[in-house]
Amino acid sequence: MVRLFVAIDLPTDIRERLKVPQEHLKKSTARLNPVDPALIHITLKFIGEVPQDAIGKIIGVLSGVSFSPFDLRVTGIGSNNPRQPRVIWCTIEDGGGSAALHAKVEDVLSTVGIARDDRPFRPHATIARVKQGDPTLPGWIRAIPPGDFGTCTVNRFRLKKSTLTPGGPIYETILEVPTS
Repeated sequence: MVRLFVAIDLPTDIRERLKVPQEHLKKSTARLNPVDPALIHITLKFIGEVPQDAIGKIIGVLSGVSFSPFDLRVTGIGSNNPRQPRVIWCTIEDGGGSAALHAKVEDVLSTVGIARDDRPFRPHATIARVKQGDPTLPGWIRAIPPGDFGTCTVNRFRLKKSTLTPGGPIYETILEVPTS
């Protein structure tokens, strides 16, 4: 079995700027697992574990996804739950570009038996996971001023293999799909 997901990789300069809020959050008394900045990305679709022989079909349908480039801006820091955060992320503004791309990815993957997400898509990039919460953590998150962590043009997405290790995940790009 192979663990797969579809992602938009953020450029190095944006990922480097996200170290600042990660360092700020480390000062809280919550136990956090910060995401290695080199691995920060926007997940368009978490596919999960699939048999090795399904990869070819997945590559085939994803290769046919056609989309136009769009601009994306990382605008601030938020979380999945304002009272008891479990995931801390950077917020994304892109005029609906990633949601439209997500819908196309969902459509083609459904043709090869990959179930659609049951939650609405919300573009974000995880910067930390909360291992043990603390009542002060929401305040630490709110204390990070909204700002501009950077802008980029999305002109490709990637199918990635994720190997979980004790030292953290290892991501390997299996397919890169550029704009048409």
